[in-house]
Amino acid sequence: MNPDTTRVVAVMALWASCYPLITLGLDDAPHLTFAAMRAVLASGVLLSVAFYLRLPIPREPRLWMWLAIAGFGTTTLGYLGMFHAAEYVAPGFATIITNTQPLLAAILAYFVLQEHLGTRARIGLLIGFLGVVVAAAPQLTGGDAGATVKGIAFILLAAIGVSIGNVAIKRIASAIAPTSAMGWQLLIGAAPLVVFAAATEDPGAISWTPDFLFSLIGLSLFGTALAFWLWQTALTKMDLSRANAFSFLVPFLGISFGAMFFGEPVTLNALGGAALAVIGVRLVLARSSKIGPQHEP
Repeated sequence: MNPDTTRVVAVMALWASCYPLITLGLDDAPHLTFAAMRAVLASGVLLSVAFYLRLPIPREPRLWMWLAIAGFGTTTLGYLGMFHAAEYVAPGFATIITNTQPLLAAILAYFVLQEHLGTRARIGLLIGFLGVVVAAAPQLTGGDAGATVKGIAFILLAAIGVSIGNVAIKRIASAIAPTSAMGWQLLIGAAPLVVFAAATEDPGAISWTPDFLFSLIGLSLFGTALAFWLWQTALTKMDLSRANAFSFLVPFLGISFGAMFFGEPVTLNALGGAALAVIGVRLVLARSSKIGPQHEP
């Protein structure tokens, strides 16, 4: 496994841990307050490292525009959707549905980045998405259907936000250091979350339990700061659609985490969906064709 692939796989493992960690700490803090704290803490870590390394502060308005778009998409919409979804659906199921995101990102990448996938890779994306559908099917027909629908709606909101953020970050991946880019977009995206939390919640209603501290630190330092830094580093070397294909690994990890820590059952649907997702990832690793510039000059 080459270094770029290793980075992406590590990112997927870190991201797969996010819903379980959110679920762990969700009862101890208001949703948006929790989300804002995660973003602010992660941005503080990354920007501290950037300042220590004396990385340049972005100067061009174009860079700030794309950072703002990335922050609003990945952090504001993404976290709003994730933290509310965790209230309605189990973490393993949430990670499965989240993996509609690569298809959304591939569509955006086609129009914004002029990235084209070969026929084999497009088939891989469809097979991977089919794996997600197969794994999720039992959740759509059983249990509390109303809560499931609400959870899926919030997850799709998060997926759309992350798709927008990924395309924005890809536009500037070669023009700004990953640590700086991720730190600024998190800080920018946290601002609306802070405003929404102050207007709709009691930010002081936090129980500083060991579970909450473990959840907040795990989410901020590992699931966010480290994961986003590795992600942008990978995007400097790989097409967005190809890197995103590894997102289909997250359901397997999410199923495993859900079974180990939350007692979620491992069903034949889940295993079948996982197998299809692996096939999809391998197909998308086929060499993609690119029309037009990969990065903005």
